[in-house]
Amino acid sequence: MAAPVVWVTGAGGLIGSYLVRTATKFAPEFQVIGFTRGQLELTDLAAVRQAFRDQSPQAVIHCAALSKSPACQAEPAVARKINVDVTRCLAELAAKTQFIFFSTDLVFDGRQGNYDETAKTNPLSVYAETKVAAERIVLANPRHTVIRASLNGGTSPTGDRGFNEELRRGWREGRRLSLFADEFRSPLPAVVTARAVWELVAKQLTGLFHIAGSERLSRFEIGQLVAARWPQLNPVVEAGSLKNYPGAPRPPDTSLNCAKVQRELSFRLPGLREWLAENPDEPF
Repeated sequence: MAAPVVWVTGAGGLIGSYLVRTATKFAPEFQVIGFTRGQLELTDLAAVRQAFRDQSPQAVIHCAALSKSPACQAEPAVARKINVDVTRCLAELAAKTQFIFFSTDLVFDGRQGNYDETAKTNPLSVYAETKVAAERIVLANPRHTVIRASLNGGTSPTGDRGFNEELRRGWREGRRLSLFADEFRSPLPAVVTARAVWELVAKQLTGLFHIAGSERLSRFEIGQLVAARWPQLNPVVEAGSLKNYPGAPRPPDTSLNCAKVQRELSFRLPGLREWLAENPDEPF
């Protein structure tokens, strides 16, 4: 009997690539097919529908998105097409099967922090607005699942998708990086996120879940942790402030409470500091 087919969109990105790479370890019962943009242009909805008919996936994990906030602010129509319209199409195709959609901690305004799944969303950016709109589409189907993630790090196929990769690139270019000491997130290595997602898929859990690190860290603290990993780059990181940021509004504290998903997982979601200490040889 053929193994159930699982689609992973955004396989060229960070989380999508880790879902594909870790499938043999965490989800060996599935035939995982990862799509990069070159393999399937998701905005070509007719091509997406045809591919779905041809392959009949029994689950879809939708990671692909226009996720850079400045790009979304500059082209909101494009952001909505990619982040909302594509999600609607995939959710409709997978109406009777598992559908897992990746959202973001940025759906919150950051005034509170430690947000759980019952907290009210209040997006401050176009990117976050598109994610809230897509969440509503997905959660309208009780078979479907939304995962809100925070910053993810690791090694991406293009070398620039993880927050740690962006930091390293800056240091390699000899830049002194100013990172917000008053913006807080719940960072997590993408390999841990992938493991948690595969457990949700296996248990066929539906609804809304937060998957993030167990430690609340500022951007500056995150930078210090990554800098300590790469002394050979002579990294310099300075404390900055959101008060001096000239761009679109940024939520100051979108740390996530993951107690709900933690009750379902076979392992404990670590904090970034803990994971780095326990995995000194992992590239990060």
